[in-house]
Amino acid sequence: MTQLPRHRQHLQQPLAVLGCFVASLATSHLAAAAGPAAAGVGAPEALYQTHCAQCHDGGVPRAPHRVSFEMLGADAIYTALTAGAMKAQGDVLADSERRALAEHLAGQALGAAPASAVGRCEGPAQALEDFQAPALAGWGLTLGNTRFVAAADAGLTPETVPALELKWAFAFPGATRARSQPTVANGTVFVGSQSGEVYALDLSSGCAHWTFKADAEVRTGITVTMEEGEPAAYFGDFAGNVYRINASSGELRWRATLDDHPALTITGSPRYYNDRLYVPMSSTEWASAADPGYACCTFRGGVAAFSAQSGERLWTTYTIPEAARPTGRKNDLGVAILAPSGAPIWNSPTIDASRGLLYVGTGESYTSPAHRNSDSVLAMDLETGELRWSYQALAGDAWNMACNLPEGQRSNCPEEDGPDLDIGAPPVLWQGADGRELLLVGQKSGMVHALDPARDGELVWRRRVGRGGFAGGVHWGMATDGDRLFVPNADTDFIGKWKGERKPGLFALDPESGETRWFTPAGDHCAEADKPACDPGLSAAITAIPGVVFAGGFDGVLKAYAAGSGEVLWSFNTNDEFPAVSGGVARGGSIESDGPVVQDGHLLVNSGYLFGGRMAGNALLVFSVGGK
Repeated sequence: MTQLPRHRQHLQQPLAVLGCFVASLATSHLAAAAGPAAAGVGAPEALYQTHCAQCHDGGVPRAPHRVSFEMLGADAIYTALTAGAMKAQGDVLADSERRALAEHLAGQALGAAPASAVGRCEGPAQALEDFQAPALAGWGLTLGNTRFVAAADAGLTPETVPALELKWAFAFPGATRARSQPTVANGTVFVGSQSGEVYALDLSSGCAHWTFKADAEVRTGITVTMEEGEPAAYFGDFAGNVYRINASSGELRWRATLDDHPALTITGSPRYYNDRLYVPMSSTEWASAADPGYACCTFRGGVAAFSAQSGERLWTTYTIPEAARPTGRKNDLGVAILAPSGAPIWNSPTIDASRGLLYVGTGESYTSPAHRNSDSVLAMDLETGELRWSYQALAGDAWNMACNLPEGQRSNCPEEDGPDLDIGAPPVLWQGADGRELLLVGQKSGMVHALDPARDGELVWRRRVGRGGFAGGVHWGMATDGDRLFVPNADTDFIGKWKGERKPGLFALDPESGETRWFTPAGDHCAEADKPACDPGLSAAITAIPGVVFAGGFDGVLKAYAAGSGEVLWSFNTNDEFPAVSGGVARGGSIESDGPVVQDGHLLVNSGYLFGGRMAGNALLVFSVGGK
């Protein structure tokens, strides 16, 4: 196998067990100097209690709960301890202890995990000349990121939604999370996976027409369109690569690289518009900073524009115009602190065609002082990338993973210490019946902002829907049907730092005033079953059709709400096991990040998200009226 450059190799490793690594890395540096433990020393449970329990029994909010390890499997745990994100921890153990610990936590022997099969379609793949580009493409489903599906495309109504039943389930092989939002075109489901496979699945049966192997995990949605007579599928991977493949055959057309920063990644889906592809730039450097030996930080978020036809990069605009440089300050280990840094973009760009602009939301700074473009909405020129205006929703937000560590291990935590309240959801370009437009912006603080795009982002109104937090209030995506703005609120309780009343659930606001039309609490479904890593909050993006809003929760429950009243019309618990179309079992878990997709009378949703306190899974679930 071709070796990746050193700065890319770490991006290929499992990040699911990051928490224990970051929580005791400083201790591991000291212990490693004494050499590995003697072979055979320590029973597996004692090893876990000594090296891992402080994090994975709930001590570190972003570390996966112990109950997830069985889903992860012995092989993946062992790989993480020997070559992945947990290597620093694993280095202080003998190999026999690493093996014993992996088998103990997974409840299975190394090498025992069966390979998952993917069923192939018996007939030929769809013909090129028959391919029709979807009416809905990309993470936000529309250029304005409204996440609204018209009646003709949805094929579902408030009357038929209560009759939805599971039609088929697909199990992503070897996965512990499912977060690439499906795109449906020409009777085919295009979706990426944790393993880096991109699948073209038959909408009717779930068989695979073709698969394509990317270099790393594909967590973005698949943007599908017609480009000079050829059906094209665009996406990004975890290592910062951008792809165009033939959507009929899965053949590679071009591959480009965003940047050479070692922590760069792509989370938000590339946006196609007018023969160009706009790709947001995010990173994992917030986690790298937990290592006290790491010189924090140098990453800058941004957007890169490519020629959709050739893959040529046309421009790159960084959220922070100036490159990071030494501040003159050092951390407790004498390592230089650099600034400015951060302001990643992990949402899909919003296109304002009439003004020739692109809008994105940014995250926190990684080092102090926090940059003026962190936690902001930025407007960029579609042609040149020039930054035209910015609106900062929260100043002074500088945070990285070191801030979550115990005292004495927070060496790289910036002075501001958070509160880590990104704008993670894409800005929504709303248009009223009278033609008035507003840019509606949700934030992890639980605040919703309305900006006037005709006045360079001037604030029109601001409304709080929840107490917020680093895993809520508004996390991944809102929706609007024109008359209402639907706002999912997480208000997660998996860290005790945030004060005030929790309001996990779904809000409907008046887009023009911000007044609440209705609120439906998420409800506590966690007590209904043994779900130790459960939380009822709504973090994943939501989707609206005429008369209905679909929203999934951290607890794995997918619901359909009446758009006018908030009444629950239909509910389905995805945190379960389902027979997979290719054999074996698809396991659901938390619904997180990507939202439901409605197309041609079908409802599609991913279930399973191993990260922090979330519940692992590997399921793509497809519903229709009457199911099979």
